[in-house]
Amino acid sequence: MSIFNSFNISASGMTAQRFRTDIISQNIANVNTTRTEDGTPYVRKIVSFSEKTEGTFSTALGQARRAYSGSGVKVTSVTEDTATDMIKSYDPAHPDADENGYVTYPNVNVVTEMTNMIDASRSYEANVTAFQSGKSMAMKGLELGK
Repeated sequence: MSIFNSFNISASGMTAQRFRTDIISQNIANVNTTRTEDGTPYVRKIVSFSEKTEGTFSTALGQARRAYSGSGVKVTSVTEDTATDMIKSYDPAHPDADENGYVTYPNVNVVTEMTNMIDASRSYEANVTAFQSGKSMAMKGLELGK
């Protein structure tokens, strides 16, 4: 693996975690949004990652022949969380209350989102540390040539 490949892997991890942080921030910002543009409550969004691959047979064959170290990460999808129930609250004075007086709030749990934010932040920091270590090794290699 070249030193530049390690830079690309760390950079892809930082980019993916930054995107995840943006989606988590969007979830937290919409924790009380009972009506979106389509008239329904906001639905929590989840980010999915996968390994970056070229997808060709020759690439897979080359990876199988040598010690494969990976090629980074990419965002696969941003999906709506339909597994978690929406939150119902009794508030007949609310403009979005149904005929029984219940308001449907988004399925966003702030504690869960903050935990995910900490996880994304730590993952980002780990990628920064790996990037800095690679940079330090490259600088030491250049100093050997003097």
